[in-house]
Amino acid sequence: MKSIDKILAACIKKKAWAQADLFEMYSDKMYGTCLYYSDSKADAEDLLQDGFLHIFDNISKYKDNNLEAWMRRVFINLALMHYRKNKLSTEQINEDDYLGEEIDFGGNAQMNADDIMMLVAQLPKQYRLVFNLYAIEGYKHREIAKMLEITEGTSKSNLSRARMILQKKLNEFDI
Repeated sequence: MKSIDKILAACIKKKAWAQADLFEMYSDKMYGTCLYYSDSKADAEDLLQDGFLHIFDNISKYKDNNLEAWMRRVFINLALMHYRKNKLSTEQINEDDYLGEEIDFGGNAQMNADDIMMLVAQLPKQYRLVFNLYAIEGYKHREIAKMLEITEGTSKSNLSRARMILQKKLNEFDI
């Protein structure tokens, strides 16, 4: 197995074998990140491809000690740029549409992390983005507001509403 330092050095030189190795090493984890911030698997796959192209173009800028964290941040930033570019200025959310959806867990009321992420994925997009950035990534509302170009109060409100929807869905399963 090649060392990560050797792979990174070869990626800087645009070596295809190194790019393939880096993709192979991190694509599954980064795809998971893409799913958190995408509306569908197809969107996540597009984001994955765009993210790796961006990483390969900018690998020489990597200076941190944690490659996975740097890559994750690249994917999140690309997802947020896509969101801001496509955001409707007057996005209307009808929470009843999201509260009424039923999920079949095959008769098993015990949920695992994948089941919970499936619930999170069903949140309205802005609620989901705020929830992911706050609860999963650990950003503060001030940072989230800046990233999504919303107010800090809107970020707090979206998180509160996301939690309310998730809590109602979880209560349906006696968790």
